[in-house]
Amino acid sequence: MLILQELLMFKRSVVVAVLLSTVTVALGAEIIEQVLVNVNGDILTKTEFEQRQVAVLRGRPELANVTPDSPALRTAIAQVTPQLILDAVDELLLIQRGRELGLVLGEEQFKSIVENIKKSNNIESEEQFQAALKQEGMTMPDLRRALERQMLASEAQRRDVADKISITEAEARAYYDAHKDEFTTPSEVTLREILVEVPVTEKGINVAQDDEAKEEAEAVRKRLLAGEPFPRLAAEYSDAPSKANGGLIGPIRVSELADALQAQLGTMKLGDLTGVTRASRGYQILKLESRTEAKIRGFEDARADISNKVGSDKMAAERLKYLERLRSQATITWRNEELRKAYEQALAERRKTLAG
Repeated sequence: MLILQELLMFKRSVVVAVLLSTVTVALGAEIIEQVLVNVNGDILTKTEFEQRQVAVLRGRPELANVTPDSPALRTAIAQVTPQLILDAVDELLLIQRGRELGLVLGEEQFKSIVENIKKSNNIESEEQFQAALKQEGMTMPDLRRALERQMLASEAQRRDVADKISITEAEARAYYDAHKDEFTTPSEVTLREILVEVPVTEKGINVAQDDEAKEEAEAVRKRLLAGEPFPRLAAEYSDAPSKANGGLIGPIRVSELADALQAQLGTMKLGDLTGVTRASRGYQILKLESRTEAKIRGFEDARADISNKVGSDKMAAERLKYLERLRSQATITWRNEELRKAYEQALAERRKTLAG
């Protein structure tokens, strides 16, 4: 669901915005001239790009009190700029493709989105909404433009990429066979514990106190075997936090337990007790309260999840190929050499990933 804070972020980080307007890219040139790049006739301006930088940098609390000449700020800008400029050009390409497809944000659709924004932000009146827009430095036309750009880009990708992706039976089964762990519910146990703690001083453990704790634990175990309720004895004798819940702990994944304990529990029946064993804090008695065996979801039951996962992976790869096709048909004219280099750096890294 779209929320106002996500869409209206032009003036939220005033300090960082001011810094961005005065600082230079670590590469050596000013961040922006008035027009940074022209993509098939559409431009990206200095102000628009600074807003993207602000949106990213405001999520870094360590930059909250930096000065314009701060090395930390310069480093952060240099780090985020390559991917941001690549994303900005991609967005222009997608928006242009949306227009080619004849997509428009209709009046009723726009009104519906605005109403959803109001509800999501508990805005009850038009006056409150207009005040919120003003506070964020936006007008209604600004909001509509932002929403339409978002719609054009996402809808173009849906029509040209997502709707054309299909998952074959062989692909689904191959993924299932290679990722059985994703469809497996692990074996779990619920235990009850009684811990008789051994005091530890600066000099270490007193042997006599250790022996006393062990004897106490052995006596408690005899009473359990005689039929006394575990919860009552846990509340009376245990030094573990679980005593407040009758000694109950879990469910715990069996795979997370020590190997020796896993082996011991594997031979026990429900209700069985372990012997008195030495733990890090003292002497422990465990009772096996319940156990669930590992269960693997069948292929048919997991088919929808498999399709979503495989489809998502294919979508990510196909989207990059799609953007490459749009880029190959575009005329991109740079007005800032340093940003062109940053763009080519990010693009080279992406192409390396795409090549596998």
